[in-house]
Amino acid sequence: MRLLGKVSIITGGTSGIGQAAAKLFAKEGSKVVIAGRDDKRGKNIVEEINHEGHEAMFVKADVSKSEDVQNLINKTIERWGKVDVLFNNAGIEIDGFVANYNEEDWDKVIDTNLKGAFLCSKYAFRQMIKQGTGGSIINNSSVLGIVSLPGCSAYSASKSGLIGLTKALALDGAPYKIRVNCLCPGFVLTRLTEQYVDKKDPQKYLETIGKLHPIGRIGTPEDVAYAALFLASDESSFITGAIIPVDGGITATELEYILTLFKLY
Repeated sequence: MRLLGKVSIITGGTSGIGQAAAKLFAKEGSKVVIAGRDDKRGKNIVEEINHEGHEAMFVKADVSKSEDVQNLINKTIERWGKVDVLFNNAGIEIDGFVANYNEEDWDKVIDTNLKGAFLCSKYAFRQMIKQGTGGSIINNSSVLGIVSLPGCSAYSASKSGLIGLTKALALDGAPYKIRVNCLCPGFVLTRLTEQYVDKKDPQKYLETIGKLHPIGRIGTPEDVAYAALFLASDESSFITGAIIPVDGGITATELEYILTLFKLY
């Protein structure tokens, strides 16, 4: 078991990549704290994990609110006494042409995707420093933090910000053996991305998107979860400040990718 004895917090853990990571981390021996805003989904996932003989709990939290994040850390400490891993996975996407973009939507995206990761990291840092045993923080950015598309100003800004935050926190954390790394997933089929699937012919659409990836298929939540598992484990003990695309090769051919997607949308 690659995370045996560790305690991991996963934000946005009630669906998609977060849900896949929660199940995988638990299977690999970690006690898992699932943070999210959906009580029903969170509790159902905890039941699934516990039913399989692993340990998990759900804490309702809006990561953009400092008091919710502090409560998340406190509940984790009350239950299991430490925090070894934080996977900053919570994120939302609200697209729109910049000239017409709603300021309220901008704030929602930035507050959840970027401020949320900052707040969770801030309080996780405090606990990890107190423990004195180091830790691993993983930020979930996106290929749209490296490249972008029309209508993605807030989302791309938040995801680019996560890349910069990762590098800064890696330097802050190094003296304390706190590693901070960043994943940049490509197009992964989750509830967030399903909104773009053509309901009239979903299979054709997915095949088209899959062909944009040099590896020839769309990503799965598990693809990203396994990358997060590596960064959470001691196997990556000499890796910090890294920005790792999990994108099927999209960023290796970014110009072609952007032009093709621009024609699709």
